[in-house]
Amino acid sequence: MRALGASKVSLSSISSEVLWRASGRLESVGSELFRVKDRNEANLLLSPTHEEEITTLVASLIKSYRDLPLRLYQVSRKYRDERRPRQGLLRAKEFVMKDLYTFDTTEHWARVTYTEVQAAYKAFFDELGIPYLVAEADSGAMGGNLSHEYHFESQQGEDKIMCCDSCNYVANEEVARRRPGAEASTESLAALRVWLGVSKDRKTFVAAWFPGTDGGGSASKDEVNLHALKAAEPTLDTAVEDPSRLWREFTKPRKIIHLLDPRLRLPQGESRLLETSNGASGLVKSLRASLTSNSTRTTPLEVSSIRTGDACPMCNEGSLLVRQVVEVGHTFHLGHRYSKPLSARYKNEANANTDCEMGCHGIGVSRLVGAVAGIMADDKGLNWPPGIAPFEVVVVRGKENAEDAEKLYDGIIGSAHTPALDVVLDDRDRTIAYKLKDADQIGYPVIVVLGKTWAGKRKKAEIQCRRLGVIELIGEDEVAERVAECLRRLKSSVSS
Repeated sequence: MRALGASKVSLSSISSEVLWRASGRLESVGSELFRVKDRNEANLLLSPTHEEEITTLVASLIKSYRDLPLRLYQVSRKYRDERRPRQGLLRAKEFVMKDLYTFDTTEHWARVTYTEVQAAYKAFFDELGIPYLVAEADSGAMGGNLSHEYHFESQQGEDKIMCCDSCNYVANEEVARRRPGAEASTESLAALRVWLGVSKDRKTFVAAWFPGTDGGGSASKDEVNLHALKAAEPTLDTAVEDPSRLWREFTKPRKIIHLLDPRLRLPQGESRLLETSNGASGLVKSLRASLTSNSTRTTPLEVSSIRTGDACPMCNEGSLLVRQVVEVGHTFHLGHRYSKPLSARYKNEANANTDCEMGCHGIGVSRLVGAVAGIMADDKGLNWPPGIAPFEVVVVRGKENAEDAEKLYDGIIGSAHTPALDVVLDDRDRTIAYKLKDADQIGYPVIVVLGKTWAGKRKKAEIQCRRLGVIELIGEDEVAERVAECLRRLKSSVSS
């Protein structure tokens, strides 16, 4: 962040509902807010993010275009009333995040800033040394029309992204698209699938139709694109597991909204559609009847989930791969989303009041730690990459090697022939076996052991790096250089 010219700030964890109401976000994200009142009955909340606060602060400071660009960042605790906290640090009610907020004069310069931030983020993830993916993303409640997510591939992940095996197309499941295909009439369909949903007020049913390959009938939740369905019908309650029960309980007439996959060409009002329902359940037959009755509106929408093997929308050769990921960072170009309602304006060169162009960019610090731990750990314990390990090297000694261990420690950190290394000396009064097991569990990248091979005139230290498969004896004068070499190999091997 300093390389971007950003200054560090510290914003309050307690915010006012007045600001969030002014930005229009209070109700849209209200279910995730921790809301409290003070002794004067003022409505406050624990900040899940700080766009409103930083915009209000900057609005009081800037006067002229000469005050811009402005880049401010913080590393702070955030709070969200998550419905389903899970997997420790990956999704929690309290978490640590790095935020960067940028303010520019024009959209052109805001997009230049956005590109610079992307480069800084990529440099950070490259240095961290964990393979990552950058995906096009939907801005959602944050606002704006340009955003990218940064992901680690992980079986722990609850998100999915789609990558082309031929070109550079990468997108999250909210914005990913398959290549448009030829329409399919009902006569040529082997099956017609339907997923039933219900609105939050339980007064409207949503029927999502798409072509299937494994028989007709009702579809499960993982077969449909829930993000697209909720975008089309914001009142949809996707938490209901079995809307068919509500369908049976409701008395007619029911309000039904049909969402149709664009690959379907349906013969509205004709009986041919009903003829494809051989063997289908009574629910599906009822839905088909309502679909052909012309009594409800229909909306074309890419209904079904993208699956591995679907055609890439950006090239003619590629197929999409679906990957399970953990999101660890996000960049947003916000435009005037917050500066306009919160009056963050400056006087331009023509002395006219102009809204700032804004961006916000975050890295989930605590989430990143949890994600890396899950990805890199093995059966012996944690296995930190050197970039974020608590120490790059630990020196473990036996009880009889106390003085020699201190000298070796000093030699490693003070070597003129190697870069500065981050080293810790484990001088606890424990057995060497205990300390070695502890070092593996903590996950130090390199372990230097002064044990039996150090006794007498041998003076051989054991170098261990389990990720590289290194276990070797090294003379005292070569320890620092060999440790530095292991760390260089670790960084290059992990990032590749």
